[in-house]
Amino acid sequence: MSSRPSRGTARRRSTAALRSVERHHVPDWTGGLPVFVPQGYEPGYDYPLLVWLPGSAASRFDLGRVMARTSLRNFVAVQPRGRADTEAVWRAIDRVSSRLSVHPRRTYLIGQSAGGTEAFRIACRNPDSFAGVVSLGGGFPLDEGLFASIESLRRLPMLLSCRSADVAAAAAAIDRTLRVFHAAGATLAMRIYPGGKNLSRTRLGDVNRWIMEDVCGSAASLQPHGVT
Repeated sequence: MSSRPSRGTARRRSTAALRSVERHHVPDWTGGLPVFVPQGYEPGYDYPLLVWLPGSAASRFDLGRVMARTSLRNFVAVQPRGRADTEAVWRAIDRVSSRLSVHPRRTYLIGQSAGGTEAFRIACRNPDSFAGVVSLGGGFPLDEGLFASIESLRRLPMLLSCRSADVAAAAAAIDRTLRVFHAAGATLAMRIYPGGKNLSRTRLGDVNRWIMEDVCGSAASLQPHGVT
C-alpha cells in the first residue's frame, strides 16, 4: 500500500509542476504579452485559442496558474495587455496567431467578473469572430443593444458561470437575461456553483470540458458525409 507523500514532498512537486508551466508561459517573441503555450505543443495542429480578460483583478491574474487549472495541453492562451477592450483583444490575437498554430475559427473569449461582462460585450458585437464566450461571475450587459446581429448570435455559444449567492443577489437581472436570450433564440448555458472562487479548479475544469465539447462537436460537423 502506497503511503501519502509528506507535505514538504507535495509542495516540492507542486513547485516543480508550476515551473514547468511557467516555461510555457512567456515566450521571448511576445514582447511581454502573457501567452501560454501548451505542453507538448505540436506546430502542425491548429489549437483553440483562449483570450482571457481578468477585469479588475488583472494585477493578480496569473495566466500560467489559470491554465494549469484549465488544461495544460488543450489550448493556446493569451491575456491582452492594459485595458481589455476590443482593440487590445485584436492585437493579442494577431500577435499569437502570427507565431503559433491556432485555429482561425476557434477563438474563445473568457472573462472573470467585470472581464466576463466585457467578454460578452466584445463577442456580441463581433459574433462572427469568435467560437464562444465564457463569463466567470460577470453579468450580461442587458441595456447596450447587443443583439443587432441576431442571426450570428444564435450560432454563438455562451456560458455564464456563477455562484448561488450571486444568483440570489441578482435574481431579477438573471431572470431578465434568460428571458432576453429565450426571446432572441440565442444560446446561453448557465452553471451555478454553491461557493468557491471564479478561478477554482472545479469551475475552470468545467470551462475546459464545455469548450472541448464545442470543439469536438464542431470538428464532427466539418467531417465529410460518411467519414467518422
